[in-house]
Amino acid sequence: MGQAGSATRPAAPADVEAMPARGPETQPFHRPSAGGVLMPPPTLLDLDGIDLTVVRFSRDDVYRILPQRDEFQSLDGILHLDREARAAVGFRDITADDWWARGHLPGRPIFPGILMLETAAQLAAWISRQCDAFDGFVAFGGVDRCKFRDAVKPPARIHFLCVGREFRTRRIICDTQALVDGVVVFEAIITGMFATYDRL
Repeated sequence: MGQAGSATRPAAPADVEAMPARGPETQPFHRPSAGGVLMPPPTLLDLDGIDLTVVRFSRDDVYRILPQRDEFQSLDGILHLDREARAAVGFRDITADDWWARGHLPGRPIFPGILMLETAAQLAAWISRQCDAFDGFVAFGGVDRCKFRDAVKPPARIHFLCVGREFRTRRIICDTQALVDGVVVFEAIITGMFATYDRL
């Protein structure tokens, strides 16, 4: 996603198409406690039922739709897409030779949280382009309840999960997570605004 001029959410238009409410078992920010200790959130999708070894959409497939280029092609591929649920699993492989690793941080590379957020936002934009007729640019409209739960160090494969919460005529709202070895390391609610390129 790019950045919209304002993160203020517009009033809901009359023709709102909202995603159906999910039950507590799939709420991304539910924190069951055990002995007073907050537990990690449940994953947005049941990964046991998804084959994470098969790439359904390649990097080239993704960026035939998304406009990012060069270092900002953040997704390496898509492993799962459920158009009806507007849900997807993408991935990014990171190594110590990546462009960001030399400076963040020297001698101890840690994948930048802002790039984790950008990758999740691109997955949300890709879902929108796949599942809706909109053919413009999905700009970054806002982020809520963003948490970074652990440092991610190379080498690693990061799985990104995204589930549509609301799809409207002018915006999308998606729940997103990133996992490493099945453990949630990042989560956020991302808002994307539909824009045409001549208004950027």
